[in-house]
Amino acid sequence: MPEWILGDVIVNGVKIHYHRTGGDNPPVVLAHGLTDSGLCWARLAQALEDEYDLVMYDARGHGLSGVPETGYAPEEHVADMAGLVTALGLERPALIGHSMGASNVALTIATHPSLARCAILEDPVWCTYDLGAQPGRMDEWHADLIAKKSRTREDLMAEERVQQPTWAEIEFGVRADAKLRVNPDVLTWISPQNPPIPWRDVVRKFACPVLLITADPKLGAVVTSEVAWEAASLCASLEVVYIPSVGHHIRYGQFELYVEAVRAFLTCNL
Repeated sequence: MPEWILGDVIVNGVKIHYHRTGGDNPPVVLAHGLTDSGLCWARLAQALEDEYDLVMYDARGHGLSGVPETGYAPEEHVADMAGLVTALGLERPALIGHSMGASNVALTIATHPSLARCAILEDPVWCTYDLGAQPGRMDEWHADLIAKKSRTREDLMAEERVQQPTWAEIEFGVRADAKLRVNPDVLTWISPQNPPIPWRDVVRKFACPVLLITADPKLGAVVTSEVAWEAASLCASLEVVYIPSVGHHIRYGQFELYVEAVRAFLTCNL
């Protein structure tokens, strides 16, 4: 990795670890997906670091951040994101999130309307079904995560290379590290104890420009075309970009198209 700035801040009583590209360029905060870490944004940060000051942070329970016994609901993640922006003295940054991070970014701009200048949502968890109400699926995910933590970094990397042959090599190491470090309790972010706020109620409160990046549900993307266009109808400042031939991990599978969409949006809004 480049020689980026490493740091920690205490937010809401929890240590939040981050990497930061630095400089005097406009700030961008990057919120990763569930069981990932801040460095899972490394490839995007390398592409944009000459234009923006990118802050890649580990959400609570992830990476090198603190591991509280409880407090993994979306509201706690939102409080952490807002607290990080304040602690680092960032003036109305752009917020970019993937999956869980995208859902948390959406809730953040809905509940803190003056915090961000704009936001990008990469396939947020805006389901047409209640993911947290499927205990068998969540138990399976928990067991898989526990099993991964007993394996080696090299083994996890080799397995994902086979599963995702089109991804860039940089992705495999940071994702393996994330799986080995994450606390399985983070999965309570989606659970009957933490029911999600309906996404329509969130979208209606957006006050800044928002880019929703979607992909193909047949390949694993969460946001359907129906959900995407309904979201656009609920918020005049929300635009949708569809990236084909890829599923939930849009920037991994279609990096060039993803960067093109992100750069164009940030250029117009930062």
